[in-house]
Amino acid sequence: MATTIFSGWLLVAGIFFLLWVRNVRETNAGWVDFGWSLTLVLLVGWYALLAEGEIWRRCFYFALAGAWGLRLAVYLWRRIRREEKEDPRYAELRAHWGKSANARFFFFFQAQGVANLLLTAPILLLMHNPKTLPTLWDVLGLLVILGAVAGETVADQQLARFKADPANKGTTCRRGLWAWSRHPNYFFEWLHWMGYPVLGGALLGTGLAVYWPLTLLGPLVMFLLLLQFTGIPYTEKQALKSRGEDYRIYQREVSAFFPRPPRSSSSTL
Repeated sequence: MATTIFSGWLLVAGIFFLLWVRNVRETNAGWVDFGWSLTLVLLVGWYALLAEGEIWRRCFYFALAGAWGLRLAVYLWRRIRREEKEDPRYAELRAHWGKSANARFFFFFQAQGVANLLLTAPILLLMHNPKTLPTLWDVLGLLVILGAVAGETVADQQLARFKADPANKGTTCRRGLWAWSRHPNYFFEWLHWMGYPVLGGALLGTGLAVYWPLTLLGPLVMFLLLLQFTGIPYTEKQALKSRGEDYRIYQREVSAFFPRPPRSSSSTL
């Protein structure tokens, strides 16, 4: 599997290099987000070609991860092409880094590729499963992932409808899932990756069962990315700048990540 991962890294590194060049030309680092989702799809497709497990399993896992990544890639492509300005998160980084911004963004882009290698390693492990027949774990994992995709799609649609109404400018979306979580789209992204440890239950009874803990790598990496690095911290910082007290009240009332009923503004989270 090491050779497969190395060849996948070469593919990913090349794509992120091309997107970094486009970022330099357009002064728009938002392409890194598109590249992250696109290379995830390409990686699992590459793994499906090279893995040694049952072909239906390789296709099954590729379909699950590929469909999720492709939906996100299309969404991000449209957003980048629609918006005229660079994402505020990256604009702030660019201003902070100053003259060294392009060089620093090069390593930032490549780091996303490394993150994808970590996220998809559990999928490569699952693709080597030699079991010929589906198991209950396959069904349960499929249901978790389908639920995550459906939840993220609904969250994106609810936010898009809210933003489309000019009357909502400068206010915070509290509709539907956004009344229970400040970042339901991020939560469902994470939930998608929780589906792979469930799918990993199908490794039981095989020589690969001892490697099951590796399937936790995906949700762990995603959780750290969303809650500590490129997700919630930057998003909320920009929200406070643009919506001020309205967003501070929202923070006091609504859970940051895991969905739960909202609390009164007098309560603490």
